[in-house]
Amino acid sequence: MTTLYDFSVLTIDQQQQALSDYRGKVLLIVNTASYCGFTPQYRELQQLYEQLGSDAFTVLAFPCNQFGRQEPNSNSEIAEFCQTEFHVTFPVFAKIAVNGKQTAPVYNYLKQQCRGILGTRCIKWNFTKFLIDKNGIPIERYAPFTSPLSLIPTINRLIVT
Repeated sequence: MTTLYDFSVLTIDQQQQALSDYRGKVLLIVNTASYCGFTPQYRELQQLYEQLGSDAFTVLAFPCNQFGRQEPNSNSEIAEFCQTEFHVTFPVFAKIAVNGKQTAPVYNYLKQQCRGILGTRCIKWNFTKFLIDKNGIPIERYAPFTSPLSLIPTINRLIVT
């Protein structure tokens, strides 16, 4: 059976990162953008990361420029923006595509496992969230308007099971 741990992605500085390195942790995967109405969610994502601790949980952010060209920056500019504007300490990866022919394999997998409203596969906008259990299995997909902090009870349940 395929799990999230079967994939590798590029870090923001273009190094290969095996997602199996996060084995045993609950993950919240989010496609992000620097110039979106939902961009302030970076603050909540950082709060979530700090509150739940990096031993059992982490956020994985994947910048994407496919929605309204709201992430035009280079990877280094994205990293600087995340650090200076939101003091992000969770992993932010290289910019990717989440829809279309160039979709990153990890996002093809996520969309297959957790479909959107009415069974749609495509990502509709920035800050769509996927919750992954400790075994690397996607369990839920959340709309962009879902507050990351509202997920605390669900994440806590996954951490203790």
